[in-house]
Amino acid sequence: MDTIALLSHGSPKAVIAYRAGAPVTAERFLSDARRLARSLPAGNHVLNVCADRYRFTVGLAACLMSARVSLLPSSHTPEVISQLANFAPDAFCLTDDPRCDIELPKVHYPEGPPQRVAEMPDGESTWDIPQIAVSQIAAIVFTSGSTGTPLPYQKTWGRLAGCVRDGAARLGLLDRRSHVLIGTVPAQHMYGFESTVLLALLSGNAFCAERPFYPADIAAVVTGVPRPRALVTTPVHLRALLASELDLPPLDLIVSATAPLGQDLARAVETAFHAPLLEIYGSTETGQIATRRTAEALVWRLWPDVRLTVMNEQVCAHGGHIEQLTAMQDLIEITGDKEFLLHGRTADMVNIAGKRSSFGYLNAQLNAIPGVTDGVFFLRDSTMGSTGVARLAAAVVAPSLSVAALTDQLRRRIDPVFLPRPLIIVDRLPRNATGKLPHQELQQLAAMNMQTPIAIPTDHPAFAGHFPLFPVLPGAVLIDEALQAIERTRGIDLTQWQLAAVKFLDAVRPGEELRMEHAAPQTGTIRFTIHAANRIVASGSLSSLPRSGAAA
Repeated sequence: MDTIALLSHGSPKAVIAYRAGAPVTAERFLSDARRLARSLPAGNHVLNVCADRYRFTVGLAACLMSARVSLLPSSHTPEVISQLANFAPDAFCLTDDPRCDIELPKVHYPEGPPQRVAEMPDGESTWDIPQIAVSQIAAIVFTSGSTGTPLPYQKTWGRLAGCVRDGAARLGLLDRRSHVLIGTVPAQHMYGFESTVLLALLSGNAFCAERPFYPADIAAVVTGVPRPRALVTTPVHLRALLASELDLPPLDLIVSATAPLGQDLARAVETAFHAPLLEIYGSTETGQIATRRTAEALVWRLWPDVRLTVMNEQVCAHGGHIEQLTAMQDLIEITGDKEFLLHGRTADMVNIAGKRSSFGYLNAQLNAIPGVTDGVFFLRDSTMGSTGVARLAAAVVAPSLSVAALTDQLRRRIDPVFLPRPLIIVDRLPRNATGKLPHQELQQLAAMNMQTPIAIPTDHPAFAGHFPLFPVLPGAVLIDEALQAIERTRGIDLTQWQLAAVKFLDAVRPGEELRMEHAAPQTGTIRFTIHAANRIVASGSLSSLPRSGAAA
């Protein structure tokens, strides 16, 4: 087969999408895609950042029709966009956000009313589904490498279609019913790209244009579309749904990916929502390659033609839709020709809130900042809370830079979910004789340097009388809250400490979000700085009281 159809929908009136609960036909979709394709500029590479999933999919189809390549980087930070522009100098940005500040030539998704679909003399609409060559490069996806430069992976239309069709069969979505896919993940993410956009196009099903995030929003979107309904989501969203105790409308399938799903959570989800939960395993490099029903079994089953092979003591995936032999960045135990167990990620990988990067990439970005002479990211111990989200920290040698300046530079280079808390400026990193950084030494740095939020209710009674018509928080209240936060965070008894010094540098108004940095640079001393927005409002230090003498 030299070509594969852009759509698998058998009728022009088949529903391909829902926008605010209203159905969009396949015929309308093709008309919108052709209209957009005619309006695109000459460049062959397109960064499609449309937040509306329908508009993103129209943009993808327009690119496929006109032999353009969709670029799917891991983030849209200024540094990544700069690297993207160097990779593809002809690239332009397709956006549906009038405030989009991405520094590429922009094409705004047309906002006007859709053109009228052309009609045949007998009153039936035209129905000509584009055929896309299997060898056509449909997308280039990027993943972070240890060098700090995003690594590109070409995805041909034929291989993408093969992957998604295998997945549709494994998920039970080829039963001739029109399933509606509701995604909490963005279309630009490889998981969302495959499991909402491509899955709908290539299996004859439909998708929701919305990307609900909060539990109430998810429930509202699910309510607005007909059954059968499939929720394409992540462990983070599933935990939030369970915690909300919302009465979620009936689902027929739940799909999860981006982070390992615990068996207890999987069972709780199936019990609460009365639907099977299937977990997908894959990577940016390989696409989806395996699935399991986690509540019933821990073993993963590979896609039909995909195989795992051990080469040089590393597990590699190949065959089927995989473009090239690919080393897997996970600890995998092959248990059979078509099965394996997953034992966690390799040491260099880090996954925060469903987004994946590597310590090598993060460290490369940190050390590339002018003024940084040495720096390292690391995971803090005991930072996995009930949400299951890990917390990154970083230690940096940068004599001429402040924490605020470093954070601003990092924000331009890495996704915000990977910003370190705390970011610790030190005179030198605790490297050993071989140049390595012992784990315990880094944990001690993190323990000495902490960040703690301070929550002051807007209706705190201290505001009412201090001062009329211009309420500010009294300094005594601010320091009292700060001391209590230090006591809770560090687990110390402040009756054994005294306030050695304090400076009030700016007023705190009702509703301001406060955070405090506190460090213990030496035994018997704690220094603290309290921030509101981008300014320091107070600073000071505590000193421990002398221990009482021995009993008489």
